[in-house]
Amino acid sequence: MTMLQEDIAPDLRLKDCPDWGYLFREFYELYRFLPSGGSPRIRSHQRTVREALRRGVSKNPVVAPQPPADKPVTAHLKRALDLGREQNLAPVVRALESVTPLLSWQYGYEKVPKGLSGGYAYAELCGPHGPVVIDEVILGVVLFAPGCTYPAHAHKGITESYICLSGAVSENHQGVYAPGSMIFNPPEHLHRITVGDRDPALLAYAWIGDRGDLSDQKMVFTRKGR
Repeated sequence: MTMLQEDIAPDLRLKDCPDWGYLFREFYELYRFLPSGGSPRIRSHQRTVREALRRGVSKNPVVAPQPPADKPVTAHLKRALDLGREQNLAPVVRALESVTPLLSWQYGYEKVPKGLSGGYAYAELCGPHGPVVIDEVILGVVLFAPGCTYPAHAHKGITESYICLSGAVSENHQGVYAPGSMIFNPPEHLHRITVGDRDPALLAYAWIGDRGDLSDQKMVFTRKGR
């Protein structure tokens, strides 16, 4: 049975919430077995993510989700999950689906860029601010509507990876990423994402950085001048 927001006790811990535990196990396996394409930087990032996640989970962290919140783009979530269950990362998608009633979908921008409010939102799964409180890594999911263009941005002090769970996206018009593929963005790397017109795209993401940077960044981006 999926736990609902009203069932959550104030002193709840990860071991009390098996759905969250199963989800983090799937994330660990993702960062263990997805190929690195021969890149030592990507292989090192994958190891750093899973070790940070392992340490965080081993502490039986507090579960403190924000009140569930939807955004216009979450009207596409069912389709994105349906597509993901048909792909090679179906176990991750099924585990994610178990916690979707608890997710708080956000924009993150202080001012949402024009045209983006209906096409994008993200939900954190763990990090310094929850919903599972782990201070070494932020894990989450981001949902894009069909035809969305996610503006160019960079993350200060944050190494980021995306894993495509369903749909397909392009970053900086330099490749197409389908389910099971990873995008790696080092700190300060300017990147822009585009989504196909036919289906939504659902991506998992991981952020690694100093604890101060992780605590300060809540998907508020540093833009570079043209």
